[in-house]
Amino acid sequence: MNEQMPVIPPADGGHLRVRIDFAYDGGPFSGWAVQPGLPTVQGTIESGLELLFRRHVRLTVAGRTDAGVHARGQVTHIDLDPAEWSALSRGREIDPAAALKRRLQATVNRYLPPNAAARTVYAANPASPVVVRAVSLAPTGFDARFSALWRRYSYRIADRSELQDPLSRGTVLWHSEELDERLLNSGAQPLLGLQDFRAFCKPRPGATTVRELQRFEFEREADGVLRATVQADAFCHNMVRALIGSALRVGSGEEPPEWLGERLHSRRKDARSVLAPAHPLVLEEVRYPDDAAELALRASLTRARREP
Repeated sequence: MNEQMPVIPPADGGHLRVRIDFAYDGGPFSGWAVQPGLPTVQGTIESGLELLFRRHVRLTVAGRTDAGVHARGQVTHIDLDPAEWSALSRGREIDPAAALKRRLQATVNRYLPPNAAARTVYAANPASPVVVRAVSLAPTGFDARFSALWRRYSYRIADRSELQDPLSRGTVLWHSEELDERLLNSGAQPLLGLQDFRAFCKPRPGATTVRELQRFEFEREADGVLRATVQADAFCHNMVRALIGSALRVGSGEEPPEWLGERLHSRRKDARSVLAPAHPLVLEEVRYPDDAAELALRASLTRARREP
């Protein structure tokens, strides 16, 4: 490493933990997680990392997203050998974090799925559906998945014909019936807090469906489009889309507001469990403790099984 650069103590196991923040358009991908023979966000990024480091580098992510779901604030981490980190500066006074950000973006672009090839070109640079937002050395105890305090998603809905802009159809749901945000918020209120969301999840073997739903609210933006905000300590599979899909029944008057609470307490999925379409869903932000000393404690608490 260049003598003018500070020496960062290795994390446990002799590795350095590196935080990498991403944004992506989920449209060209079959979700986040690697799937054989399918283009995924994780697969694309890990292919780029493998090209850089000449070995498989595993990404740990704050939250997996479904096929078609987007992210502005996705957070991941990787573990590197200190020699790999220092080599990024190539013996010059170059910040390894800045070098990794630039080089990873370039390599990720090489592994984009075929249907991402038709890109708009600005100043001879392709508009990539995956953008490396930031790279930094993570504090001791940081875990992209388990140290998170909460994840926040948005979901935008155009429920009147005059709001249906064809230029934003890839990120906004065109709903055929006008929705009443007062009914939506009334129905959403009882779902807040630490609850068992089995009725709104696709359970995974051995995994809990208990989550703390911190925000579930609807409001009109300045342009009239309805925006849902859903925030929780974590989400189980399909939870956000199931919450939105069920709430739409309430907002249209098809079901009374108390129906959402009744479904929650039934802890049962049935034929009326409808997932909202994926394309308007965006992972906006993942928040971590401000105090680095709390990161490891938060990770330990999150790993513990939660009960309502």
